[in-house]
This record gives sequence, structure tokens and C-alpha cells, in this order.
Amino acid sequence: MLPSEVLRDFIADPYFRICLDNCEPGRGRTVVMAQLGPNGTSRCVVLKPRLEHCSSAFARYIIAHELAHAHLHNGGWGEITDREEAADALAACWGFPKIPFEWI
Repeated sequence: MLPSEVLRDFIADPYFRICLDNCEPGRGRTVVMAQLGPNGTSRCVVLKPRLEHCSSAFARYIIAHELAHAHLHNGGWGEITDREEAADALAACWGFPKIPFEWI
């Protein structure tokens, strides 16, 4: 479960969205995203359908990692300036540590 202040932040932000990547082999992808927020960053989390073919633990980690990017406005966290490392660290802080990829 995400912290309540993070959930409130997402709910209150009209620029926050969670979308499913609609990919059709040979035809491309279609994703409907919200416009950029006032600070010029996206808060749209795009999830790929193949997550349903991964272990539930891996899928939860990926979702938390992407939500961490949205919460951080795709930036750093504290002393961590690398945005991928920041998203991993914040997701781990929320209880979703990075785990290796696993198919089910």
C-alpha cells in the first residue's frame, strides 16, 4: 500500500493518469496521456499488458517503481539524483524492493 499522502497527491492532481499501453504487433501503440503539468513534467504512468505474464511480486515492483517516478515528477529523491535509482529507492521505501524479472 502506498502512503496516504502519496495517494492524496495523485488523486488531487488533474495531470496524474494511469494508462495501459495498447500495443498491436505490426500496427504500433496507442496511449492516451494527460498533458504536461505546470512544471513541464508528465505524471502519466503507462503500464504494459505483459505485466500480467510476470510474477505478481515483479509486477508490483514495476508498478510501484513507475508510481514513484510520477510522485517524484521524474526527478531525484533526496541525495539520489539518478531518476531510475531514485524511483527504485522510493519504491523500496514503500515496501516494494527491486526484484529480478520473473515470468509466471
